[in-house]
Amino acid sequence: MKTITLKVNGREEKLTLAPHRTLLDVLREDLGLTGAKRGCEAGECGACTVILNGKPVNSCLVLAVELNGAEVLTVEGLGGPGALDPLQQAFIDHFALQCGYCTPGMLLMGKALLAQNPRPSEDEVKEYISGNLCRCTGYENIVKAIMAVAAGGEQDG
Repeated sequence: MKTITLKVNGREEKLTLAPHRTLLDVLREDLGLTGAKRGCEAGECGACTVILNGKPVNSCLVLAVELNGAEVLTVEGLGGPGALDPLQQAFIDHFALQCGYCTPGMLLMGKALLAQNPRPSEDEVKEYISGNLCRCTGYENIVKAIMAVAAGGEQDG
């Protein structure tokens, strides 16, 4: 067992962990943050995407004990009722939610992309989110939502 300190959504968490536990396990089981979804558990679907130290990662592939002092942003840290992140509002406005399983990962990929490149092209958005699978196959509205935020919310659905 190893004790680490991790900042999750701006809140410091002190955790004592077995060495084999993933960040996804810790977020969902220890911290009750179930926004990151358990998908393939092989880093291929992106359903478990979180932002770790400013970069999107598949939380199912990251050992939590290696994260002492790290900062994690989950979808729960983006915003909430009455104070949605612009990207969350754009997903609503552009009907980009579908079944919702991929939505947390897509939101965080969009957030990371816009932090790196506030004015991406449509092709750049498509390439950036390509590691996140949508089983509903509806990428068009997800891309529209991200592009709307990049354009300052000026695009319509």
